[in-house]
Amino acid sequence: MLNSDPMLKKRDDFEDILEERRNTSDLRYALRCYTPALYKGLTPCTVSELKTMVLQSDQLLYVINQVSKETGTATNEIQSEAEAILEEMAHRLQLSTIRFFAFMLSKIFKTLFRSICVNEEGIQRVSRPDRETQNEETWLTLIRSQLQQAIQEHPVVLLPSHRSYMDFLLMSYILYTYDLALPVIAAGMDFMGMKIVGEMLRMSGAFFIRRSFGGDKLYWTVFSEYVKIMLKNGFAPVEFFLEGTRSRTAKSLTPKLGLLNIVMDPFLKGEVFDVSLVPVSISYERILEEALYARELLGVPKPKESTSGLIKARKILSENYGSIHVYFGQPVSARSLAEGRVDRSQFNLTPRHIPRRPSEGIQDFVNDSAFRLVRSQEENMVLKPWVLLAALLLQNQAAGNKLGVLVEDLTEQAVWLRDLSRQFGAFLHWPDHVPPSRVVSSSLSLHRSLVRVSEGTVQLNLEPGFPPPAMTPEEELLSKAVVVLSCASYRNQVLHVFIRAALLASAVQSVAGSRKQEIFNTFSFLWNMFSNEFILRPGAEVQDFEEACYLLVKSAVLQIHQQEVLVTDRGHRTLAFLTSILDPFVQGYQMVCRFLCEEATESLTEKQFVPAVRKFFIKHLLTGGLKYVEVLSSDLQKNALAALLRLGAVQKLRGGADEGTLKVNTVMVNSLEDTLAADSEAARCSALIQRRRPSKQTIGATRRVQSSERSDPIGRLNGRASCCPGAGTKESHQNATAA
Repeated sequence: MLNSDPMLKKRDDFEDILEERRNTSDLRYALRCYTPALYKGLTPCTVSELKTMVLQSDQLLYVINQVSKETGTATNEIQSEAEAILEEMAHRLQLSTIRFFAFMLSKIFKTLFRSICVNEEGIQRVSRPDRETQNEETWLTLIRSQLQQAIQEHPVVLLPSHRSYMDFLLMSYILYTYDLALPVIAAGMDFMGMKIVGEMLRMSGAFFIRRSFGGDKLYWTVFSEYVKIMLKNGFAPVEFFLEGTRSRTAKSLTPKLGLLNIVMDPFLKGEVFDVSLVPVSISYERILEEALYARELLGVPKPKESTSGLIKARKILSENYGSIHVYFGQPVSARSLAEGRVDRSQFNLTPRHIPRRPSEGIQDFVNDSAFRLVRSQEENMVLKPWVLLAALLLQNQAAGNKLGVLVEDLTEQAVWLRDLSRQFGAFLHWPDHVPPSRVVSSSLSLHRSLVRVSEGTVQLNLEPGFPPPAMTPEEELLSKAVVVLSCASYRNQVLHVFIRAALLASAVQSVAGSRKQEIFNTFSFLWNMFSNEFILRPGAEVQDFEEACYLLVKSAVLQIHQQEVLVTDRGHRTLAFLTSILDPFVQGYQMVCRFLCEEATESLTEKQFVPAVRKFFIKHLLTGGLKYVEVLSSDLQKNALAALLRLGAVQKLRGGADEGTLKVNTVMVNSLEDTLAADSEAARCSALIQRRRPSKQTIGATRRVQSSERSDPIGRLNGRASCCPGAGTKESHQNATAA
């Protein structure tokens, strides 16, 4: 069993790098000989030489002259401003600081984590020698990695997922361990304000950039030239987070394209032969910031990064945060991504030092590449048993079961979901040599701050402590929401495995008939509606529909005969789970639409939107009009608004006194609300059917009743097609039919 599962074989290639640290001297590790392979064997330039190259670059000198003409300011003043920007931004990478961090992080990591596992497939190029017969120096000398080869041959860009402050420290620690070139890391200006720590981060390779540049051409040019010159000259691998910021929900965020555009530019202009893009997936069994993230999603301001705050956070050293898995993906060639898609000769039409806005084709290429890279990060995320338990416990809580679930029942459900996840291709770290009851017990123990086990039953830890503090109903709700959102952040880690199938399951449940085209139209509506919520690659809805059909047919949930889609007898349990996992988002978006129709004023601005919609949701949660506490997440609310803006149901006014005001197309938003309400009702009925376990005849009757209760289902589907780009088009029809 263990050897026949390719996902488990993949897991077996991991190595715990803390094992060596627990058995040898941390000081010896920090002071060991460090001789990384360099790009084309070149000796990297010094920090001062790098700054000189940036300040003397043709593009920066051109922009300085342009800004001087536009503003009437002397060029030497603008040159001084550029020098100040570069001084504020630039790193000062020093090996002595790296050694200090190597020593300190070894101590901290061994205290916080049970293991830090790195995939040997991504790091090593030859088979790992026997550690028992090799000393540490010999072993490190024998390691040659895919990543090391990439660093020697082409400029390398490291693209880790971003779930914790720990990410960039962890990356440098791993590269130092494997004797690989240390990266220079794009970091937010927030860290620069931390006394002592900010400068130490700068000396460990961090360069600091503003969160937004606005229309500051000079800042953008200094920044882009700095990154490109480091990349072209092989100073070091460049590391940044495609998502732009930490994900508070543990879902992948829509990629930001600014830095990716910059690192692609030298290749597109023919200044380097290729650029290697390395997606890295970092999976935490328990996230250090879980409660902090939940409070931020409920509107509590993010604490400012400070040295004093870091010192106060030392209490986490007494906690157990389980294991970390770090998966280095296969390096992706920018040249292979561009092959057949980009005509690079267009860059020969103007001098390379003259800044130009990327063409629409280049923007589409970079955007598509970004989504592919984030999808690669998702697919290589290592999922722990707790993410499955979190999904089950949240569904149990939303169903109104206040007594909890028996441990034996939860274990049975978890084993069922484990098998389903593997069928869907999840990269699941479930120790099969350990009895399922022990796996579940261990996971519940690690996350005891979120769950309570009492007299053989398990439930979310929603009750206040004893004696219970005096709280208003709203305060009590928000207190529960911290636990629910923390738990949801773990459930969200598995959503990428199920989301396409969940969209199809919801479409199957909500369509009155079984015609494949109607189901595709509904799938297309949901796919477009939730494209801001999940990583759904633009233009890939037909491909995602085909993938979902394949998964549900393979797992014996659906049968597809020509143009008819049928649910199998054994498929109802899986359909109920899939629709339930999507239902909190469906209900959240539906209620955002209701808020905009019922309570949004004509003067509502984008800035006022989240506090106002949160207040509206709290009112409905307290009165029982909403069952999912998860809808209080500001991330969901912002994504819903972004979707409505993209679909044209809401417009954001620009210029004058109305700057930022939201203009609502009430008819369109009402139509979207009705459609989402139908999908949410279908999910509710599906869950009820599953809990009652009726006969086939009862299921058929229930679906006929649901069909008769809906008004004008054909018109509703037509309405979906009208507000969703691509849905219902001739091309979509042909592709869906071919599927």
